[in-house]
Amino acid sequence: MKLRAAVQWASHSLDAKSAMSTQPLPHRSSGRSFGVLLLLSVTAFAAQAQSSSAAAADPRGRWITANGNLEVEVAPCGTALCGTVTKVLGNRSMAPGGGSMQPADGRPALGMTLLQDFKPVDASDASRSPTEWAGQIYNRENGKTYSCNMTVSTAGNAAGELVLHAYVGLPLFGKTQRWTRAAAQDQ
Repeated sequence: MKLRAAVQWASHSLDAKSAMSTQPLPHRSSGRSFGVLLLLSVTAFAAQAQSSSAAAADPRGRWITANGNLEVEVAPCGTALCGTVTKVLGNRSMAPGGGSMQPADGRPALGMTLLQDFKPVDASDASRSPTEWAGQIYNRENGKTYSCNMTVSTAGNAAGELVLHAYVGLPLFGKTQRWTRAAAQDQ
């Protein structure tokens, strides 16, 4: 008895559904419009997020070194990026204790190129903005030049930090410095 009632109910439900499906739905076209609008909104948001993250990842501009001694401008030089000292702000050593720094050479810091020949690490896709560069960094304290990887990090800092990882041989055995973007009024 219960089985017969269930079969009658199911057949009645199917008849009701088939009757309903033959009638046009008045809101169907507005649903498509909403879907198209939603798709366009998501696409525009993604494009804006990508362009803002690409701008945030751009290392060009002025940066304050990790010890706060120098302001360095990262700018194109030929087909690469270089970093040149534009202001001397102090003379503290990076060594423990942070006393006065004694540079290895007698050249003045102003105008000195500290970052040189930085090129995108993955230049195979020209349509994408690079996120990592490789080049060399000069250490004024010991007069040595090291291999270096450069990225821009916006974690915890909307203006971003220039992350420089200097090393000899393998990047695994290197040292990382974080430079902060110079204030807009200083530029």
